[in-house]
Amino acid sequence: MVVAAVLLTGCAGTPAGQTGPGAGDSRYVAGDGSSRVIKPADRKPAPRARGTTLDGEPFDLATLRGKVVVVNFWASWCAPCRGEAPALEQVYREHKAKGVEFAGVDIKDDPDPAKAFVRKFKVSYPSVVDQDGQVTLAFRDVPPNAVPSTLILDRQGRIAASVIGATTYDRLTRLLGQVTGE
Repeated sequence: MVVAAVLLTGCAGTPAGQTGPGAGDSRYVAGDGSSRVIKPADRKPAPRARGTTLDGEPFDLATLRGKVVVVNFWASWCAPCRGEAPALEQVYREHKAKGVEFAGVDIKDDPDPAKAFVRKFKVSYPSVVDQDGQVTLAFRDVPPNAVPSTLILDRQGRIAASVIGATTYDRLTRLLGQVTGE
C-alpha cells in the first residue's frame, strides 16, 4: 500500500510556517511549510504498493487508479497520528461519495495496538499492515519521511500533494479540493 519514505524513526514533521521539502521549488503550486501541491507536469507516479489490510484483505493501490486517493502513513504509537485520526475520518466520510478513496499504511506496528487504534478512532477506511517496512520503502523517493504523513494521488495515480507531519481537517479538505478540482 502506500507508505512513504525513508524508514520512519519517530513522529515528526515540519511545523507550519517553516520551510520544508520543496520550499521555494517551482514544481510546487502551493504550500505552507508542511504541505505541498505539485504541478501536474511535475508529478511522479506512485510506486506499486500492495499488501494486506488489518482485516486480512489483500490491497493493491493500483486498483484505485482513476480515483483521487488519500494515503495516510500512521502508527498506533504516534501521538500526532492519534491527534489527526478524527479529522482524517471526517474528511473521508464527507468525500467518499464523491469517489475519493482513503487508505492507511500502518508502519512498524504490532497488530493488536493497530487494531485498537482503528476501533478507538472509528477509522472506516482500510489500512495496510507494514510491519516490516516494505510498503514504506516503495515510497523512498517521495516524501513523506515522517510519521504521520499523508499523500494525495490524482486520478492518474500520480503523487499530487503531500503533508509532512499531522494534517488537519481544513488543510486536507483544501488540498483535496485542489486535486479533485483538476
